[in-house]
Amino acid sequence: MDWGSGEQDPSEPMGRKKRFYRHTPQQIQELEAMFKVCPHPDEKQRMKLSRDLSLEPRQIKFWFQNRRTLMKAQHERADNCTLRAENDKIRCENIAMREALKNVICLSCGSGPANSNPYFDEQKLRMENARLKEEVDRVSDLTSKYLGRPITQLPPVQSISISQSEVSAGSYYNPGMGSSLDIGLLSRNPSSVLPYHYPAAPNSVLEKPIMMEMASSAMDEVIKLLQTNEPLWVKSGINGAEILQLETYQRNFQRPHHPLKYSDTRVESSRDSALVFMSTEMLVDMFMDASKWPELFPTIVSKARTIEVLAPGMQGTRSGSLILMNQELQAPSPIVPTREFCFLRYCQQIESGVWVIADVSVDYPMDNHLATSSVAWRLPSGCLIEEMANGYSKIRWVEHMEVADKNPIHVLFQDLINTGTGFGAHRWLSSLHRMSERIACHMAPGLSSRDTAGVPSAEAKRSMMKLAHRIVKTFCTTFNGSFGNKWTLMPGADDELRVTVHKTDSSQPNGVVLSAATSVWLPLPVERIFNFLKDEQNRTQWDILSSGNTMQRVAYFTNGSHSGNSISLISGMNAVHNMLILQESCTDPSGSMVAYSPINLPAMNVIMSGEDPSFVNLLPSGFTIIPESRSAMGRASTSSNPMGRYSGSVVTVAFQMLMGNIQAGTLNYESITTVSNLIDNTIQQIKSALNCPEI
Repeated sequence: MDWGSGEQDPSEPMGRKKRFYRHTPQQIQELEAMFKVCPHPDEKQRMKLSRDLSLEPRQIKFWFQNRRTLMKAQHERADNCTLRAENDKIRCENIAMREALKNVICLSCGSGPANSNPYFDEQKLRMENARLKEEVDRVSDLTSKYLGRPITQLPPVQSISISQSEVSAGSYYNPGMGSSLDIGLLSRNPSSVLPYHYPAAPNSVLEKPIMMEMASSAMDEVIKLLQTNEPLWVKSGINGAEILQLETYQRNFQRPHHPLKYSDTRVESSRDSALVFMSTEMLVDMFMDASKWPELFPTIVSKARTIEVLAPGMQGTRSGSLILMNQELQAPSPIVPTREFCFLRYCQQIESGVWVIADVSVDYPMDNHLATSSVAWRLPSGCLIEEMANGYSKIRWVEHMEVADKNPIHVLFQDLINTGTGFGAHRWLSSLHRMSERIACHMAPGLSSRDTAGVPSAEAKRSMMKLAHRIVKTFCTTFNGSFGNKWTLMPGADDELRVTVHKTDSSQPNGVVLSAATSVWLPLPVERIFNFLKDEQNRTQWDILSSGNTMQRVAYFTNGSHSGNSISLISGMNAVHNMLILQESCTDPSGSMVAYSPINLPAMNVIMSGEDPSFVNLLPSGFTIIPESRSAMGRASTSSNPMGRYSGSVVTVAFQMLMGNIQAGTLNYESITTVSNLIDNTIQQIKSALNCPEI
């Protein structure tokens, strides 16, 4: 509507077409002149104007009402701009004074200001900037109530040069992505424009505005790490992996990070990309749900929980969601300690079909029982998920952390851990690609005749997959290097045998369980060892407990594009006791695993009918195989092998046994001897069956 040439009659019914009245220039001139003298004319004045201008009294009344509304909105806008300018001026003065304080010199001693701590100074700046941002949002919200639309943020002030370490509370804009990440959105629900007021996290060290600023800064850094190539990232000449150039990184990302209180620290960084068969919505939901996160990565994430939801997301989506999480990461052997993080996870949809998830560690008190022999600090890491055609998603992943090992890494896993491969982006994406195919197989409506045998129905297949997934997850968490597992290294054991005794939980047979594991290096490729161990026809060659019985495959199906990713039901072991073996074999470029558990025949009949398998007790055992090279152990280098290194695999053998009348937490000589002989004989028979050469 043209405010100067007419007005709308507000008394018109909602369903009818609205009528507009156009005024002549002379009428508008007379009305404007009267408005300057008297913005609120009484009835007598309106009647006089009606006669002079040949207009109805109600037209005069509506014109003055609309004119007053327009003037009020204009005044509010002017006041808002004035307050914004004043706020920016104060913010710039604040930064300028902080910069000036850094250069203060004592006239007496010539030293800088006492008790200066750049880390805590930055935290104070973050809190101050968050407060200023909240004030700007409050003024903007008040104005938007009168204009009926949100006020666009003013661009950041350019008059003062701000160092990279100064993190402002404004929005981040990346021209390459065509989107703005406004941290103010993290603090508001989509239906509200009020400032954020959430309950504080229990025992929280950082204030909520600081954590929101850290998440926004981490998002900025993750996007840059994913988009920038050389000279920030260069490809390794050995395996083609991308390596972060620390000097270039430090020049471009001048930001303080958590100082680990150990002298020997190292930086692990990696970047990779992959195409997975999962929708972006499903991926984002599983990444942001702490209960689904370990289910998606059962071989990497041993446990995870949400400490606090700082921002729930906008308009019923995960975009803008910010959570404080705790997780423990595991390697495929109890020899390697787990890593625990308390971190912020921030999710943002930056454009249609494109999501970014960023993680960054925060100071948060850890429980004593979660202490490990490895201390790690997660620098800004995360992934960019892009929607592709036919249900696929392209993921670009970056891992970046600082690590301080309290104890030296075992020689078998030094290359895996010290190079960052053990917890790097390649391992995450390899596992995700395999799990995406497994989930697609689980969701398939029917049975495929290809690579499927002995499975009566799709419901039986899903029930077997669900139970096999529990076997893999329980196997990994039982035989990892977590402090809670309380592994005991047997004195004098050349093969680094580790054992523990514990009472069973609800998922295991009733009694006391002895768990034992050891790792050994074999000069054979991963694929050859994996194919041998997963084949039930070869089981009698290494499994002493089979007692020479012929093993037979009862049911079998693949759950991925690789034939090695499969689930099988095996009979022939302990036939007198009506026991079967449910086994899952899985492999990807980062390594392979064969995990199995005995299942009694009545329970297996229920599973094959498609019932829920959650009632079944499990006692998983199995093998993990990872690619690893090692030194020639005193042998001289040759022309064909100048570095004196041999390609091979590290095999971890892990068994669980239900013991007799012994107390939980105690180890006796007889039980140790039994399990030690079992593992030694298994390793020797595997070497013999594979004609393993001695190096």
